[in-house]
Amino acid sequence: MRSAIGQLRTAVAAQLTDIEAGELVLVACSGGRDSLALAVATLELSVATHWRVGAVIVDHGLQAGSDTVAADVAQVLRDRGLDPVLVVRVDVASGGGPEMAARTSRYAALDRTAGDTGSRVVLLGHTRDDQAETVLLGLARGSGLRSLAGMPARCGSDGRYRRPLLDVTRETTGAACAELELPFWDDPHNADPTYTRSRVRHRVLPVLESELGPGVREALTRTAELADADASALEAWTERVWTAIAHPGEGLDVGALMELPTAIRTRLLRRAAVAAGAPASRLTLAHIRTVEELVTAWRGQGEVALPGSVSVARRYGRLVFAVPSGKSQPVSEPSSGDPWTPTT
Repeated sequence: MRSAIGQLRTAVAAQLTDIEAGELVLVACSGGRDSLALAVATLELSVATHWRVGAVIVDHGLQAGSDTVAADVAQVLRDRGLDPVLVVRVDVASGGGPEMAARTSRYAALDRTAGDTGSRVVLLGHTRDDQAETVLLGLARGSGLRSLAGMPARCGSDGRYRRPLLDVTRETTGAACAELELPFWDDPHNADPTYTRSRVRHRVLPVLESELGPGVREALTRTAELADADASALEAWTERVWTAIAHPGEGLDVGALMELPTAIRTRLLRRAAVAAGAPASRLTLAHIRTVEELVTAWRGQGEVALPGSVSVARRYGRLVFAVPSGKSQPVSEPSSGDPWTPTT
């Protein structure tokens, strides 16, 4: 049986097949067991691959003594041989909830650091357990197939962010830290019931496993894999149809829309709305359904108002998306995703 750290090395190697010798791989490290084990596993792997391996520690400043924790984590990584090891302090803005605000600030800092250091890859330490929690949260929000797909293994500009540990359990990363004698830090926020994810982790998932059996986490991650494949296929189909029927300044042909399955039609309508200027974060399923009625339940109704002062009207067999000035907006800007996803 492979050691825990061996499992991590294998997972990292599978995600970094395109990285050449001499390139810098950055690991986003909080000091918790997952990211700390990931950082050292990547460093061990670099002995054979000859990558340079560094780390970024984002100090959100949300807890007393967070600067000390960040400095201690940085020293642990430097002692292991990572270079550079950078501590970045961020100001977490208010609004959108503390979890979203912290996430926004963190990724902005990681983007800047990757740009400053010339690294095209930042590794994130999310595990199978994190994925299961994410899928469950997506299910509770009812925000569509892409949300059920959970966290992608790669995301960001040119696949900058990579999650090698999505098939690795939190138990394995803990065992890797024990093998390596790594002193990891337990973030008290992870046990704070103020945070939704913490409640899912410590209350909801244990109840589900107690009542349904111990395979719930694995089943949720399988759901994510299947949903990702299905969502990607639907998005590719939507892209092909968009190219065929969306012509600048002409709106969308109602006849062509009628012939499409609902899953494709709603994606196209959302995409056209965002292209016309409707904020994606404010478009809801109710908005898209109302627009869809101009196609599937036409009774001569008037225009539909969307967020961002965008309006949609049916005129001479076409759906016209108009900006506040009243001029027709060219339907050409790409915007994919589930039509009812609150944020992307």
